[in-house]
Amino acid sequence: MIIMQDSLSKKGFNCITDYALETINSIDLGRLGYFFKNLSSDSYLKEKYRFRRLSRFQIVDNRIVKLPHNYLFQSKEYNPILGDVIREYPEIEDELIQLQDFQKIIWEFYDFCKLCSAHNEIAVHQIRTTTSAQQIGQPAPEGIHRDGVDLVGIFCVNRDRIEGGITSLYRSKNDREGDLTVVASRRRGDLAISALDSSLLFHLVKNLHLKGMGEMEKFLVIFSQWDKFKSAS
Repeated sequence: MIIMQDSLSKKGFNCITDYALETINSIDLGRLGYFFKNLSSDSYLKEKYRFRRLSRFQIVDNRIVKLPHNYLFQSKEYNPILGDVIREYPEIEDELIQLQDFQKIIWEFYDFCKLCSAHNEIAVHQIRTTTSAQQIGQPAPEGIHRDGVDLVGIFCVNRDRIEGGITSLYRSKNDREGDLTVVASRRRGDLAISALDSSLLFHLVKNLHLKGMGEMEKFLVIFSQWDKFKSAS
């Protein structure tokens, strides 16, 4: 069962500038969380606070089909820190992909994608971000930015002893106030979906602030029908 919370209905969803926030309460978060303990650190960041896997999928005849391994690439136009760098990450574990709990996240996100395009490819980033007194966790080290994608979904698996980690939308890179705040990744089981038309909106995921040595575990689900982008950071 899916409970709509402070969200726009799918029928009225605007594929250019809308957002929706849902809680998928039929998912076993503990079962998903088990697979976040075996993530490799992101070798493209000097500070070892982010751990990551990445896989791509295609929806074919009502089936989720895993695509061959590919790289992650963004231009400096969208990512000033790691732009123009070919990045490769380990694939998401097959055992996790086969779980119905994991597939429910993809299906729910894809319901929004179908409203916006006939394109049927989705990228899923499995990310664990840690924070401590020695190193603040930065979900978006590039700051206020654009990804050049059509839809972004953030599903929160776990938040432990942290504050922050919410997503704010901005009309410009220099806008520090934020026209709209999406309460994403604040509660376990939340799925926040944002339409991020690259010509209109910038966004930022706020740094993690610790209540101790803490962590945030999430799936970042990406939909883009343009070749200018392989996936998002």
